[in-house]
Amino acid sequence: MLKAKDVQLNEAVQGLLNQVNAIYPGKVEVQFIGELQAGYVRHDQAQQMQMGKDIAIQVADLTAPNYTASHELLHLLMILSGFPQVFFSLTTGQPKLDEQLMIMGTELYDIVSHFVVVSEQKKHGLITPEIEDLYLAGVKATIKPEPDPVDDEMTLRTLTLLDALVFFGLDDEKVMADFERDYPISLAAAKKLYAVITAKPVDSPFTLRRNVVKLFKAFDEQLEAWQLPGLHNTEFTTLTSVMSKRQLGLKVRQVFELYHSDMHEKNSQRRAYVGFNRTDEQNAFVLPSPAPKDDTPDYFTKIYDLTVQELFDQLKMPYILR
Repeated sequence: MLKAKDVQLNEAVQGLLNQVNAIYPGKVEVQFIGELQAGYVRHDQAQQMQMGKDIAIQVADLTAPNYTASHELLHLLMILSGFPQVFFSLTTGQPKLDEQLMIMGTELYDIVSHFVVVSEQKKHGLITPEIEDLYLAGVKATIKPEPDPVDDEMTLRTLTLLDALVFFGLDDEKVMADFERDYPISLAAAKKLYAVITAKPVDSPFTLRRNVVKLFKAFDEQLEAWQLPGLHNTEFTTLTSVMSKRQLGLKVRQVFELYHSDMHEKNSQRRAYVGFNRTDEQNAFVLPSPAPKDDTPDYFTKIYDLTVQELFDQLKMPYILR
């Protein structure tokens, strides 16, 4: 039985850890905990723990410790290298619903990020036929075959299969036949979504952001086709803006549109204003309503008259330069 203390990072993963530590201001370390070996790999087998300025990547399943650690390290490396992130500044007033929306928004964002993660893992020789088998076993451990009539797990199936398509691609005939047999309806939905996010490659922070927004919208269309409520991630989830120098110098009114949301800003618990990007209608920042005495038309005129750079600086809102 493999014990956590016996696990060694291989050369490729140690290299990734060194890369992360070269750009992260604190210290990042990988910790292997426990002795659990589920016999499959899944992305919930590791997590990032913030400890003051430092980050611990905790791998809680030792089935494929180097693969699992590399997956987390690459997500971290992407953010440190200037890829967009998701933020959650809004609340529906229902903690359970908020949590569900945050999980789903993060999952959709992660699926698009996995184009970069998987391609890097392949480059470093971290995806072997054995890892592919363990990944497939992870899919089977997550989703049961579709019953007839379908049950309420179609959303989970579609998300899991879409992620699997990013991992395997469409050319693995054996895997595709397997999915076709067990999950015909959700596979068809996943393939449709996969076509949306592969129409243009993810090869820069800008293209990642564009594909995340496309997936947010396409996923809601799929849910609505199944007569399920949409997630509305274009409103609920804030996605880092990717701006050119020219755009940063434009007035806020030229790039964003402010809307009064039915939701509240998390910290102040006041009604929220959401700043939507005019080109793709994605939530780019959130403002709490001003105190009643300041809630005047003039207040918003002043915000609209700022440059984008001035507003982001005021809000301490991170952005990415194109």
